Amino acid sequence: MRAGNKILRIALAQINVTVGDFPGNEQKVKEYIHRAKEYDADVVAFPELTLTGYPPEDLLLRPQFIQDNLKCLQSVFPDAEGITVIIGFVDLVSDKIFNAAAVINNGKLIHIYHKIHLPNYGVFDEKRYFEPGDRPLILEINEVKIGLNICEDIWVEDSVIETQALSTGAEVILNISSSPYHSGKVEDRENLLKSTALNNRANVCYVNLVGGQDELVFDGNSLIVNENGEILERGKQFEEDLILFDIDVSKIQDLRSSDNSFQTKKRKFDPPYKVELFELPASKVRDLEKEALQRQSRSKLDPISEVYHALVLGTRDYVQKNGFKKVVLGLSGGIDSALTAVIAVDALGEENIIGVSMPSAFSSQSSVDDAELLARNLKIKLLNIPIQETFEAYKKMLATCFADLPFDITEENIQARIRGNIIMALSNKFGWLALTTGNKSEVSVGYCTLYGDMAGGFAVIKDVPKTLVYKLARNLNKIKGTEIIPENTLVKPPSAELRPDQKDEDSLPPYDILDPILAEYVEKEANWEQIVKMGFDEQVVCKVIRLVDSSEYKRRQGPPGIKITPLAFGKDRRMPITNQYRL
Repeated sequence: MRAGNKILRIALAQINVTVGDFPGNEQKVKEYIHRAKEYDADVVAFPELTLTGYPPEDLLLRPQFIQDNLKCLQSVFPDAEGITVIIGFVDLVSDKIFNAAAVINNGKLIHIYHKIHLPNYGVFDEKRYFEPGDRPLILEINEVKIGLNICEDIWVEDSVIETQALSTGAEVILNISSSPYHSGKVEDRENLLKSTALNNRANVCYVNLVGGQDELVFDGNSLIVNENGEILERGKQFEEDLILFDIDVSKIQDLRSSDNSFQTKKRKFDPPYKVELFELPASKVRDLEKEALQRQSRSKLDPISEVYHALVLGTRDYVQKNGFKKVVLGLSGGIDSALTAVIAVDALGEENIIGVSMPSAFSSQSSVDDAELLARNLKIKLLNIPIQETFEAYKKMLATCFADLPFDITEENIQARIRGNIIMALSNKFGWLALTTGNKSEVSVGYCTLYGDMAGGFAVIKDVPKTLVYKLARNLNKIKGTEIIPENTLVKPPSAELRPDQKDEDSLPPYDILDPILAEYVEKEANWEQIVKMGFDEQVVCKVIRLVDSSEYKRRQGPPGIKITPLAFGKDRRMPITNQYRL
């Protein structure tokens, strides 16, 4: 090691695990430990709750689950010879459980850190299960002080991180995380890590989970940021990765001494916690000139591509982790089913997708043609099952009950339910998972049919607003360099085609008006007065809010789907069905 250099070779194991799959998760952890050892890493860090998968939810209430997680941890010890392993698991102390990080060195458990700040908002519900920790941890390896913490600990100001960096002099902040994706989250996270590194004049190493778990997608995008707030290395987005870096902290103390703002902050900071300090055996001395690692080139996705990759990963993991091989979906010739089909093909392969065209007397020939063209473009199997004969049978069966009442939404919904019945029959007969194709705009206002187009096992785009559906579709065609999604599908007015000359705008405001109102009311929780002041028509705003509020019972009965927006229906937004309160 060159004089004056204090160097730590760190490996961040950004892996995709499955909740409750202890054998599979254990095997993957061991694989990445050995990969890190091949690169002679001093430390390899895994994401939050790696062994159990995240989030394990009420599995945490089962004592056997906790015991199996502890056995899994112990089985990792022998593979940690010659390296320090930091891994997320559930710790059990006096009948209380903790979201924890185990520190394993040379095959022995050295220490356990308990997460101090437990998130209990949005999709997070950790206070339901865990007790909070109360003691920040510093590890010293190769004369480098590492402040270890877990996920939310780094989001809370003047707390764990500052105690580690300002009070105890940690030069590296190591955060193991399972931070779920939503649009805009990557930028928020990067800005946080940059400011944390800069304000504390420390290197920040952040390892994040990757993969899909029910409604959630974890995007990876692990980061290493230096003491000046500059990103040194980045993990892949939406893919597993092993990020390796030689961290040189030799100049940090001099930088801190000369930084007046840092010194002022240090003098004024009153640490809220006592710190535990553990010195671990020194690892191999390094010569940067001879052993420097080659920098990886990992590009960052643009915001639209980011959403698409999240949808593909979320679909793939939901289908495969739940034991399905093939999926089935209705192809109407519309934009929503087209986008869902393309996502499914990219997630699972063309041979595993079955489309079903189910035309009625109200289906336009252009829509039928668009569905057939899409299927040819994607090279997927397309079944043609007309529903008009079945629809007529329903009308005949109900003629006496309905008497001379006019055609209305009842007959429209019967068609949707016939289609839903066909899709579910195919799903039952062949073991195909049924995908629904409704978007967030429709789901928000109840422009969907229970037991009809809502019937299925997974709602791929249920959190994607209609305007974003179009952006994703056009971006897809641009990237692929061809009209995978037919141009006619992109330009024709959206319609359910359940009555003559029907258009979505007959029942709803135009989507370029509807979506901003929904974003304000659903995601930002603005009231009608605030939204009207933004320039929207009062009657339109009140209608949209009424439709959202009255459709909660529908959403409660729909299948799970991938979280894309900052606030999604389901885990994020939990409204009572019986509810007379109005904003």
